[in-house]
Amino acid sequence: MKIYDTELEVARRAVREACEICKAVRADMETEDTATKDDRSPVTVADLGGQAIMSHMLHEAFPDDALVAEEDTDMLREPENVELLERVVEQVQARNPALDTDAVLGSIARGGHAGGPTGRFWTMDPVDGTKGYIRGGQYAVALALIDNGEVVLGILGCPNLPARFQDEDCPAGLLFWAMAGAGANMEWLTDTGETPIVVSGVEDPAQAVFCQSYESAHTSHSRADRITDMLGVAVEPLRLDSQCKYGIVARGESGAYMRLPVSADYEENIWDHAAGWIVVTEAEGEVTDVDGKPLDFTQGRTLKSNRGVIATNGYLHEQVLGAVQHVLADS
Repeated sequence: MKIYDTELEVARRAVREACEICKAVRADMETEDTATKDDRSPVTVADLGGQAIMSHMLHEAFPDDALVAEEDTDMLREPENVELLERVVEQVQARNPALDTDAVLGSIARGGHAGGPTGRFWTMDPVDGTKGYIRGGQYAVALALIDNGEVVLGILGCPNLPARFQDEDCPAGLLFWAMAGAGANMEWLTDTGETPIVVSGVEDPAQAVFCQSYESAHTSHSRADRITDMLGVAVEPLRLDSQCKYGIVARGESGAYMRLPVSADYEENIWDHAAGWIVVTEAEGEVTDVDGKPLDFTQGRTLKSNRGVIATNGYLHEQVLGAVQHVLADS
């Protein structure tokens, strides 16, 4: 098994830097910090600045590695977005004063790689759960390394996630990471002393806590409710944005997370699942699509050969998968 210790060290530092940008922008967010992309999804200074700083750090350390990332520079290069660009550069320079406007744009643009089954590349989502980020809810900085089609390393920075999700008095700000064959870990964003994590041992779905997407556009809440009713689930679901849900499953707080297909032609992006996938699987959980197929990260920038995602502690997987397939067939 290949060891990726150097990559892990750089990636953890890069995610922490992006988390600092996210927190700085959110603390003083203004209307001009947010814009709307062509697909009508929001993008913020934190999305763009986080991608720039992580891309730059990875390129410095591993210049031959490619990058598949969510953001591009098209919008930033439009004259009407000059103030947005200025604020992105300002935030990046607060972390690295040597990066000028051209360097920031170049770092963001580096994320246009096509992905695929061969070679080595990183995939990142600088703010996974942008709507949650804007409203002050949960979001994640997600970064993963894919080597010849296999996810071998994943890091999730979750600045707003507490050690116990529903405990308002619990400190927040966590980082999850996993390396292929080495297990999964959780640590505070401000402290590198990691703690190994494993999924829960719950075998009865009626006793399990389920995670759902906060945004109904990302999954069908009505179908999810039918599935949990069928399984006899008695506990209210945890609804939160982003790949933080993978972290909650991996550390044993939730038994299952379902991301159900919202349309026949929708393709999940690899940056929305790669880091979370390896964190859960290395925590001894199981992740498939709604057809029971493994997630295939060899198909380019999307999971085009998969439909939806189900992540569980493993013990519940067949029962959850069966209920999902039954409800989807009825629909």
